[in-house]
Amino acid sequence: MPIVAAVDRSERAGPIVEEAARLGTALDLPVHVVHVLTREEFVGLEQTSVTQSNRPVPMEDVIDGATRVAERAIEEAGAEATAVGLMGDPADEVVSYAEEHDAEYLVIAGRKRSPVGKALFGSVVQSVLLEATCPVVSIRAD
Repeated sequence: MPIVAAVDRSERAGPIVEEAARLGTALDLPVHVVHVLTREEFVGLEQTSVTQSNRPVPMEDVIDGATRVAERAIEEAGAEATAVGLMGDPADEVVSYAEEHDAEYLVIAGRKRSPVGKALFGSVVQSVLLEATCPVVSIRAD
């Protein structure tokens, strides 16, 4: 039963991992830091790779790249955790990962958005809050 911390490439990643590490220490549980590479990001990488090298990007390389983002967040926080890279819809993948690993808590951070911005672009945090089957800790990292 880990504590799962969902991070992106923003400045919120460090505080998310720090909070997950505090929970992990308090509950004597491991921490898994998850970064999900979106399909759009993958398509961009694929197009760049094919244009530059005439070869598609191997899926393992994509997952390795996502894992490196998680590793950087762990280093930034100075925490002990396992880095996990995934690809797909961020909200779906984070919730699925938490369910598959029977997470004790899921730690996330939202960003300020106007109501119109939420309606137009959706919200990963909102989806995670609505879909997660474990308790979700949402921090404010503005």
